[in-house]
Amino acid sequence: MEAITNKRAYFDYEILETFEAGLELLGTEVKSVKGGRINLSSTYVLLRDGQPTLFNADIPPYQPKNAPKDYNPTRTRRLLLTAKEIQYLTGKIEERGLTLVPLKVYTKHQRIKVLVGLAKSRKEHDKREAIKKREDWKQIRKDIF
Repeated sequence: MEAITNKRAYFDYEILETFEAGLELLGTEVKSVKGGRINLSSTYVLLRDGQPTLFNADIPPYQPKNAPKDYNPTRTRRLLLTAKEIQYLTGKIEERGLTLVPLKVYTKHQRIKVLVGLAKSRKEHDKREAIKKREDWKQIRKDIF
């Protein structure tokens, strides 16, 4: 499986730290994610009852005709982190007003992992600056090759 990246998160946020978390899934969801069928474009992570939870991740059923009738592709899913990491993240979020955003979903030793970033929201002028840098790099690469 190739890593699925949330490109929008890298544009909208300045990533300060990253954490690797496990993802609690149903059996059919695992097959679907390993097949690369997950959408992270509008996902976010919140701490609900002291547990990090992934919201709005769209995982379509592996076999739509065999999916349970009550299957919800955008249901909330628990992220698995150590107690120490959860405590650290809770403190950072409350202290500085930072947010958690899912950056990548990938497999590691047969397990589905989510790279979660502790991020600070970018202002509009920062976004314009990022676009300008990207365009400059494209032009440099074009001139060299």
